[in-house]
Amino acid sequence: MAALAAGCLLAGAAGAAWLGWRNGLIDVQVGDSGVPQLVTSPIAPPSPSASAVANRAQVDAQIDSASAKLAALEQRLAELNQQAIAASGNASHAEALLLAFAARRAIERGQPLGWIETQLRARFGQTQGAAVDRVIAAGVMPVTISQLGEEFELLATQLVGGAKDEGTWDWLTRQVSDLFVIRHDDSPSPAPEVRLERTRAFLAGGKVEAAVAEIEKMPGRAAANGWIVRARDYMAAQRALDQLEAAALTGAQPVSAPAEPTITSVPETPEASASVAAPSAPDF
Repeated sequence: MAALAAGCLLAGAAGAAWLGWRNGLIDVQVGDSGVPQLVTSPIAPPSPSASAVANRAQVDAQIDSASAKLAALEQRLAELNQQAIAASGNASHAEALLLAFAARRAIERGQPLGWIETQLRARFGQTQGAAVDRVIAAGVMPVTISQLGEEFELLATQLVGGAKDEGTWDWLTRQVSDLFVIRHDDSPSPAPEVRLERTRAFLAGGKVEAAVAEIEKMPGRAAANGWIVRARDYMAAQRALDQLEAAALTGAQPVSAPAEPTITSVPETPEASASVAAPSAPDF
């Protein structure tokens, strides 16, 4: 019985081997030793189905779309960031410009700066320190164009007629020099009375520098030494205000300090001090 079972198994194995050899699954080769060897053929991997290929293509397309959207979002975020930076810079420039305008308004009215002084130091102190110091000094001792005009009118008689302590020889020399004047037809008249009118017109138009130039050529210019000092202080304050406004508009880097007045303070004579009116009180 056992022999019969073994025979059946051998017959089955032989049949399977024959089928495998016939279908190309089993290759019988004879080696160098002359003993037959069974060689099984490699089984090819199953090819992907059409649905799997379609799913993979869909996933790749979704990934590409998401990458494109992410890149667009990053670009938009960068643009918004740049716009925010630009808006912040514009707001900073506007605040600085308003502060400079407020300082000019206070100086021109002869009013103290108050809280503006602290803001000027905080906003412009690092880059425009000299201009800030000049404006603050002008706020402590304000000089307005109206004050200069009023003081000029009080000095007008002395400017035209000469100093009160003028000697006879000085008076005679001045009178003779005024008799003989050589000038071009289109040049302004050097007569003191004409200079006085030109100075008055310059002050009315806010041209303080031109007014100072006319007064310095008048016979009684010594009586206006104190007036000239205050006029130069006024011009220095105006230049400092212009510098702050320019820095506020451009956000400029540190620039050179405004030019200081070159004239030194000259003590006034008792007569000139008595004739010059005291500055009017600030108009709050």
